[in-house]
Amino acid sequence: MQLNLTKPICFFDLETTGINVSKDRIVEISILKVYPNGKEEAKTWVVNPEMPIPAEVTEIHGISDADVADKPTFKELSKEIYNLIKDSDLGGFNSNRFDIPLLAEELLRAEVDFDMKSTNSVDVQTIFHKMEQRTLVAAYKFYCNKDLDDAHSAEADTKATYEVLKAQLDRYETLENNTKFLAEFSARKKFADFAGFLIYNKEGEECFSFGKHKGKRVLEVLEKEPGYFGWLLNADFPLYTKKVLTAIKLRQFNNKLD
Repeated sequence: MQLNLTKPICFFDLETTGINVSKDRIVEISILKVYPNGKEEAKTWVVNPEMPIPAEVTEIHGISDADVADKPTFKELSKEIYNLIKDSDLGGFNSNRFDIPLLAEELLRAEVDFDMKSTNSVDVQTIFHKMEQRTLVAAYKFYCNKDLDDAHSAEADTKATYEVLKAQLDRYETLENNTKFLAEFSARKKFADFAGFLIYNKEGEECFSFGKHKGKRVLEVLEKEPGYFGWLLNADFPLYTKKVLTAIKLRQFNNKLD
């Protein structure tokens, strides 16, 4: 089954120096852009992360310090990558919890104003786990009856993710073939940021999900304890979380002017 698209969707996968969204860096990124007319455009970049790749991580994805030594940095590639994805929804395998947050950090670090407000994100892993409770290798075998021989290669994982989603649509009649439905179905909790530090309450208001203000409305906390905002901006939180907090603070300021 082909995807029913109203705008392009970019399936992508990252290989990185580790799993810390705030501190680790991309060493390989592969993007498969699928257009509403079915046209596909694929790009893969090996990236110099400007930090050592731990040996145990190299054992997983096979990319070493020597492999990236003469490659461009993410900042050098950032505009090209952003231009490819900026008009698209995003799709991946575990992308809502890892790939999108880490990509957002890299883009913001490169001073690219990345935002997800008008972007749907389809997490194929979440659909798979809700339906079958397996991994990407097992998903590829289960849905496509193929062996994923080159697992942990960004390009192979990206193509497999796209094929699995199409097979999921063929298998499950309850899945609607549109990106908005798939994004909502593959979402877990509704977060205001990527990392889950800010969540929405039943009224759709941003609340803290951690610390002494857990469960409290962000606007209420910032009103009663203005210094907390400064502490958050200087603490070790992801850049995207700080971006969202700043937007809330500006909204609070503008509301006072009105």
